[in-house]
Parts: sequence; structure tokens; C-alpha cells
Amino acid sequence: MLTKRQIEILKSTVEEFIQTAEPVGSKTLMTKYHLPYSSATIRNDMQALENEGYLEKTHTSSGRIPSTKGYRFYCENLLETKLDAKMELMLDNIFIDRTLSFEDAMDESCRVLANMTNLTTGSLGPDSSRQCLSHIRLFPMSDTTAIVVFITDLGHTENRTFTFNDSLDMDDLQKCCELLNDRLKGTPLDELVEKMEEIKPILVDQFGKADMLYKAFVAAFMKFTTDRVNFTGTENLMYQPEFNDVNQLREIVSTLKDQSTLNRLKANAPMALKTGTSSELMWMDNMAIASTSFKVNNEDARLMVVGPTRMNYDAIISMLDYIAEKMEQYFGTK
Repeated sequence: MLTKRQIEILKSTVEEFIQTAEPVGSKTLMTKYHLPYSSATIRNDMQALENEGYLEKTHTSSGRIPSTKGYRFYCENLLETKLDAKMELMLDNIFIDRTLSFEDAMDESCRVLANMTNLTTGSLGPDSSRQCLSHIRLFPMSDTTAIVVFITDLGHTENRTFTFNDSLDMDDLQKCCELLNDRLKGTPLDELVEKMEEIKPILVDQFGKADMLYKAFVAAFMKFTTDRVNFTGTENLMYQPEFNDVNQLREIVSTLKDQSTLNRLKANAPMALKTGTSSELMWMDNMAIASTSFKVNNEDARLMVVGPTRMNYDAIISMLDYIAEKMEQYFGTK
């Protein structure tokens, strides 16, 4: 068990390293944080914290940096989540436009969070397998192009631009949408492709370019059945000193896009740490993921911030908790 003095030293070490990204020495803690202990006493306690796995020694300096275990202890016991007025105002601007759809609000939240944290953000909407198709809307753009909007019973929308090599009678496309609305409304999203196969003979019988229409709609429906995390600000990782190796950065980006990462985020992985609020933290190698979940019609949606283990946990958790509260306020029930 850590002593009160060791906890104080660990807290100061974590906060100093988060600010500077430089290994922390005993003299820095004594002078900058006004710790009422001698440099030798602090140094001895830092050695003890290293022996216990809370701090790590670097090869380039006599200073020490927090380990994942140290960050975990800090977040579990010392986290101080308080949103300052400036941050609150910036986050409130996301919700000024009351006409924003849920997807637009999620996208804007990711953009604002990426700008405020200089890290990467991600969003995950409600599980598509538990939603049903509600409506299809068509917006013709030209003789060969149209935008088709798919709307679910939870208000999730998916926009797809249909571009055909040959000109298509937009009346046929409109009638095709009406037919699909009639036949597919209420169908679970993960059953749409199978249902399309069943009604393909009807499309062939009624429309001249049925094969073209069939392929276009099947491709669109298949997007619904794949869980996806949309990331914003991936380039921000390039400016973090921990990720200045190009190959390492490429590996991190690949990890973010990996389906297994998504599955681990959706499950309560053993490495995940609940913060006591709506947010949680998890660590993967030298990367940290802070995320918050909230309900949209009893379905889970999630926002996350991805960066090095050296991230400002206090501020990030405060922002995520605030956005989660706003999201449930505006989109929690319909």
C-alpha cells in the first residue's frame, strides 16, 4: 500500500509529465510543486514507486515517467473532473443548432474534441443489428446520380450517393424506393440483404435496369450490418512525441481500424477502468482510450478520445462526461 507521501509524489509526477512530456526528477517536484520534503526523500520514494511498478526509469535521463499502472492508480484514485467555463462554452456550441441530427451532433462532437485535445476522437452509434429500417428517401441530383437516405427506427441515418454508368429514369428509381419502403419497412437491418434477395424477382419484373438498382441498394444495406468506428483527427497523433516513429504511427492507426479493437471497446474488457462517472478508460500498449457511453432510445452510443498514455485525463473525462449528458438530453428518447 502506498503511503500518503508516495501518493502525493506520484500525483505530482503524473501531472508534470502530462504537461511536459519530459522525465521528472526529484528536484523538479520539490521546487515546482513545493513538496515539503528533501530531494533525497523524494528520490527514495520515486525509487520505491519504480520498484512497485508505478513509475519507470528512462534510458536518456535520471528522471522517471509514469507507467500504465501509475496512470491507472492516478485515474482510479486522484482524478479531479471539473469542466472549466471556457471548455463548457465551447462544448455548448455543438448543440446550438437544434436541427442537428444525431449523426451530425456526433460528428461535430468528434471534431470539437479533436481540436480541443489535439488528439484523435472516435464515435460509435447504436448497434445496427438492433435497429429496423423505417424509411428510404430519394434526392435526384442528375440523370446518373441520386442521393438516397436510409432512416432507422432509432433515427440513425445513412446517406449514399448512387452513381450509375448509364442514365437512369429517376421515376423508376423513385418507384423502386416506394416499393422498398412498402416491402422492407420494419425489417431488422441485419436482415435487409436477405430480404432484398427475396424481392429481387419483383424488381426484375417491374424495372428495366433492375440488376443495377439491386446491386446499388444491396451495397448500401451492407454498410448497415458492419459495426464501424469513425475516427476524426488521426493526424493529431503525428504531433505527439510518443508517436514520432512513422512505422509505430502506422501500426496505431491500423489498430484503431481493427475490428477486434471495436469489440474490446464494446465489451467490458478486464483492462477497462470505470471512472465513477459515465466514462471509462483502457490502455493498450502505450496508447490510452478514454470513452463515454450514453443511451439513444435504450441503445448504447459511444464517444472516445485516443492518444498516448500521457493525456490530460482530468480535462478529457470532464469533456466526455459533459457531452454524454448533453447527448442524452437531446437524443436520449424520441
